[in-house]
Amino acid sequence: MKQVPFGALCAALVALGTAFGFLAIQLRTAGYEPYVQDIAFASIMMHFTAIMTAVTWARARRTH
Repeated sequence: MKQVPFGALCAALVALGTAFGFLAIQLRTAGYEPYVQDIAFASIMMHFTAIMTAVTWARARRTH
C-alpha cells in the first residue's frame, strides 16, 4: 500500500489556515466586519484539521 502524504497535507492545511487568518485581518482593517467571523472560523478550522492530521500521522507511524 502506498504511504499517505500526511506531511504535504498538513503543510498545505497550515498554509491555507494562515492565508485565511491574514485575509481576516485585512477584511477587518478594510471594514468588512460581517465577513471577518466566517473567515476567522475557517482559519481556525484549517489549523485544527492540520493538528488532527499530525496526530493521525503520529499514530499511523506508531502502528507500523
